[in-house]
Amino acid sequence: MNGPVEWFAAIAGMIAALMIAWDHSRRITGWGFVLFVFASIAWIISGIVNGTPPLAVQNMVLLAINLFGVYRYLIRKKEAQ
Repeated sequence: MNGPVEWFAAIAGMIAALMIAWDHSRRITGWGFVLFVFASIAWIISGIVNGTPPLAVQNMVLLAINLFGVYRYLIRKKEAQ
C-alpha cells in the first residue's frame, strides 16, 4: 500500500489539515475541505483496492463530513451576526 494513490491521499490530507488549521479565511478553509474531499476519495479507492474495508468505511464517513465543510465554507452564504 505505497502506490501513488496513497501518496496523493497522504500529502493532500496534510496540506488540507494545514489549510484548515491556518484559518486564514473562509475561502482558504473551504478549499482545504475540497482537498480533504479528494483525499477521502483516494483513501476510499485505496481501501477497496487493497482489501482494507475499515479504511474505506472511515473515509466514506469523512467524505460526508468534508462535503459538509465544503458546503459550509464555500456554498452557504455567511449568516449576518
